[in-house]
Amino acid sequence: MASAKQGWGEHEEEEIHVSSGGAQAHTNDQDCENRRPLLLLRTPASAECYSVSAAILPFFFPALGGLLYGYDIGATSGATISLKSSAFSGTTWYNLSSVQTGLVVSGSLYGALIGSALAFTIADFLGRRKELILASISYLIGALLTAAAPNFPIMVVGRFLYGIGIGLAMHAAPMYIAETAPSQIRGMLISLKEFFIVLGMLLGYIVGNLYVEVVSGWRYMYATSTPLCLIMGLGMCWLPSSPRWLLLCAIQGKGNLPETKETATRCLCRLRGQASPDLVSEQINMILEELSYIDQGKQAGFSEIFQGKCLKAMIIGCGLVFFQQVTGQPSVLYYAATIFQSAGFSGASDATRVSILLGLLKLIMTGVAVLVVDRLGRRPLLIGGVSGIAVSLFLLSSYYTLLKDASYVAVIALLLYVGCYQLSFGPIGWLMISEVFPLRLRGRGLSVAVLVNFASNALVTFAFSPLEDLIGTGVLFAGFGAIAVASLVFIFFIVPETKGMSLEEIEGSL
Repeated sequence: MASAKQGWGEHEEEEIHVSSGGAQAHTNDQDCENRRPLLLLRTPASAECYSVSAAILPFFFPALGGLLYGYDIGATSGATISLKSSAFSGTTWYNLSSVQTGLVVSGSLYGALIGSALAFTIADFLGRRKELILASISYLIGALLTAAAPNFPIMVVGRFLYGIGIGLAMHAAPMYIAETAPSQIRGMLISLKEFFIVLGMLLGYIVGNLYVEVVSGWRYMYATSTPLCLIMGLGMCWLPSSPRWLLLCAIQGKGNLPETKETATRCLCRLRGQASPDLVSEQINMILEELSYIDQGKQAGFSEIFQGKCLKAMIIGCGLVFFQQVTGQPSVLYYAATIFQSAGFSGASDATRVSILLGLLKLIMTGVAVLVVDRLGRRPLLIGGVSGIAVSLFLLSSYYTLLKDASYVAVIALLLYVGCYQLSFGPIGWLMISEVFPLRLRGRGLSVAVLVNFASNALVTFAFSPLEDLIGTGVLFAGFGAIAVASLVFIFFIVPETKGMSLEEIEGSL
């Protein structure tokens, strides 16, 4: 296996094989010569020997944290309708004020902000696996408390606890997946986590539609997530720790290096399935060499997050998640039902059906991004998708200012926005922030990026209505379009391509 210090232009052939253990990807090492090749690909010199079947569960259980986040978004849209209905609420406190409704809707967002801040302190101590277990517990308690709430204050507490689970999960899941996935499919797997978020939203919309006219239906909507919380927690208990995190702890003096190296080798063997133990041991040695070469041996300090290569990673990661939100993503979806109604679609009067339609589109386009991200790369998807976002926002602006009778323009713009967002900012934003931070500072750096993401979401959500009243809808969407153009400039000049590179190679390039 080639060292990460070799030139990135060097390549070797990789063979994809199928055996009783599932599909396997092999470099042309002697261990793999006796297996029948089905397909030859050109891959980086750092390509890893792995079993596809073994890579599924280390992705699936962390990705459930994303699915539960998306489910909460979808279910809450139906739960607020059910909760405020005198006929179907099943409570005596259904007559909620706008502030109380806002707390129900955004309670998990506030909790996610708390969870992101909490992750900054505990992430490096707990490790990725234990943080995800803690997230699943927070999800479970929050969902049960919300579903069984006897009064409004208890419900808000449940929403906050569920949100803390969101903050922890959205911090730890991309790190765990990035650090355990083979470099050849890392982009696909982390992007697939965004697919799970959208799938969760769609499931939430569907469950909301099923229970919206059932007495106390909102309780069923929130309780439906509890089996998934249990599956996620039990699955993470079964999975091994991140080998990279174990080795980092040992290098920093938190454990015996030979014993930790042996443990990390066993963990990586489980994560790679039928890969040769010798090849896995060689990869562990390569990671250790890289950790020593890039000076990971001392504890991370707060000030270091804003110095050197971590500062560059912070600019890239925080910039992407900031632009992800301030290009109007929450606001455009807010107008979806109104736009469909103006176009005369018969089902548009039912907000839950409109949400299902958009959820399907988001799911399809995210699936496209998942399939092509490791072939096309991150930058082409970002540049192409954000260009489409800018065009769609200017189209929406023109509809609200000049073309009010041409409702088809608004529908086209809305669909273009949703599709392009799911090709670019949606999956690639989370992918990049999990790749660019140095290992020693990854936990803290990613917690800051996740905090910026949720804070930006809150900013856009709460500032939208006052700005709309002040300057008008058309001008506001034009402003979002201008921000999208600025984000294109940022991507073109600042964001690097990380396709096919190991995490150590990415760190070296910074």
